[in-house]
This record gives sequence, C-alpha cells and structure tokens, in this order.
Amino acid sequence: MRAGLSSIRIKSHDHGFALRIGELKRARIGLVGTGWWATTTHLPALQAHPDAEIIAICDLDADKARKTAHVFGIDSIYGEFETMLKRESLDGVMVATHHAAHYPVAKACLERGRHVFIEKPMTLCAKQARDLVDLAASKQRQIVMGYNSNHSPLAIRARDVVRSGELGAVQYINGLFSQHIRPLLAGEDVVHHARLHGPGDVYGDPIRSGGGHGHLQITHLAGMAFFITGLRVARVHSLMANHGLKVELAIAILAELDGGALANFGGCSNLPGGGRSFGLTITCEQGWIEFDDSQGRLIIRREGEEPERTDDRAFADSHQDLDFAPTHNFVDVILGRAENHSDGVIGWRAVELLDAAYRSAGQGGAGVSRDELYAEQTS
Repeated sequence: MRAGLSSIRIKSHDHGFALRIGELKRARIGLVGTGWWATTTHLPALQAHPDAEIIAICDLDADKARKTAHVFGIDSIYGEFETMLKRESLDGVMVATHHAAHYPVAKACLERGRHVFIEKPMTLCAKQARDLVDLAASKQRQIVMGYNSNHSPLAIRARDVVRSGELGAVQYINGLFSQHIRPLLAGEDVVHHARLHGPGDVYGDPIRSGGGHGHLQITHLAGMAFFITGLRVARVHSLMANHGLKVELAIAILAELDGGALANFGGCSNLPGGGRSFGLTITCEQGWIEFDDSQGRLIIRREGEEPERTDDRAFADSHQDLDFAPTHNFVDVILGRAENHSDGVIGWRAVELLDAAYRSAGQGGAGVSRDELYAEQTS
C-alpha cells in the first residue's frame, strides 16, 4: 500500500458504503461465454490478477461450461446470464459471446449496474453501440473493450502526441491489418494455442459473427486509430471480397472523418506464409507518425527535427502480456486504479466505421454517411 493513503475514504457505487483504501478490495467478476478466447485468455488473465475474483461463469452449452469450471476451479455455473445477474453479487461482467449476442448481454449487465467488458466488435450496428454508451453513462458504469494493442506504450505515446495538437490537425490515416486467420473464417475448429475449447465454426457464420475480416481484424485497426486520434467517421466507401467463403476475406475501406481527414483501412485474412502486418501511418499538418505494432516500433517525425524513434520489441513479442492487458485493465478500472484505455466510445466509433463499411459493400461501394446509420427506416 502506498504511504499516506490509509485514511482516505471513497464511496462504493455498487454497495453504497464507504470503503477505506488499504482494506482488501477485489473485483468480483462474472463471465458470459466460455469459448476459445475466454478460456485461452480472459480466465487465465483474471486468475493472474491478484485482485480479481472469478465468481461465476455462464454458457448456453452446459458441457462446455462444466469443463471450463473444472479446469479453472469455478464453483458457480449458469446457463442463462439473466439468472447469474440476479443471483450473484458482481462488480463487473465480461462478455465473450459470439458477436451478435454482445448487445443484449451487455445491455442487461449495465441495466443492473455492472461494469462491462465487451470483446470486439462492441456490437454489429452503430445504434446498439450508441445505446450501450448512453446506458453506461446513465448508470455511471464503465465499458472496457477488448482492444489489446491500445495498451502498448507505443500506442499511448502516439495518442499523447497526436491529441496534444503539437503536430497539428490529422489529415490522412493509412491502416493495414493482415494476418493468416483464413481457417477461422472458413469455419474450421483449429487453433494451435487453444487452452481448452477451440473456436468452433462461429467465425465462418455471418449470422453469429456479422462478417469476417472486418469484425475480426479491421475492428482492432479502427479501435487503435480512434484511440490515437479521437476522430470519428463521417462517410464511408467500402468493397469486400469473400474468395469462396461465407464471410469476407479481404476488405478495403475509404473513409472521410470529422474535420476533413481521409483514411484508408484494409487488409486480408489470408497470409499463406504466416506472419502479421498491423500498423498505422498518421499524417498531420506539421509532422507524421509511423506506428508498426507488429514490430514494436514508433517513429514520430516533426518538421526540422530528428525523428523520435521508440522500439519496444519486447512488448510486441510478449503476446501473453498484450493479450492479458485488456482484462487486467478492466479489473483495475473497476477498482479505480487505472485509466480506461479502450472505453465504450472507442468501441462505438469502430462500430460506426464497420457498420457503414458493410452497408457500403452491400451497395457496391456506394457512400454511406454516419447519419444514415441512425436514420429510422420506413416501409
């Protein structure tokens, strides 16, 4: 405990009593969805955090839930998340279901006054994302998104520089995220680093996942771009190619952002030789930034100065630290110890981009404005 803090008292919003800092306080967490990423990353990350307590898990698949509970030593298992919310005293809930179920589960948790962690994408449409952000604000609760790279010291440095205004206004963003996850998008239940359960066929199902490369990969790129710049999409043109799959394998997005900046986001889930390419170039009025997340490298260029170069190869190579970061941040945000590095607004901005992109691709690349995402449809 830090010296000088033992006499400070804060109010606990969940329980309505004063809590003395210095007393043992653990975040009581429930988990909805016990699939591949939950059992490979989220539950191990919770167990690795000294102040997190896994209270209960929930899954419609009773056998999967029982196996998960046995492996991780969890006593309480539920088949319906509403029942878990009614019976358990929870500070926060992690939502790791298939994409289409994110909204109803997260909404129910927020309505009951729980902080919520939502795996990406936040929702499948912008209206739902806006609804969750507004609900969280009304309940004074936090939404933490599962964007791991936003926790990189390089991403945080890039954000601080861009948002300080020292480089001037953002004029152009180029983002690329390609990685070999074609087997996932083909619906194959094959992942080499699965700890307990594989992904099944969910990522190849457009109903449950909403799409392919966009919702699995470009969402990370968008989450980072909006984290660094604070900008918001105004209009989108997009093309997608399935290459024989039920969901898109490759995607190209051209976007106009508020303030007049343009952005290019794209990538492909087929890299037969392996590897990963994930990075952003952000051009501003008086300088530009090259952020290569794959290589752990950040270069900031200012007119008339030597480039500022930062390498963090160790962080880039430490997949566990990077993957655990959002879950640990969720616990620390609940306990009031940390800044939320991937809040609901960032998740919402990413959904706006993707919602518009899928609509545009469905119209042969026609432009879709942000306002259209919220327009009431009339018959």
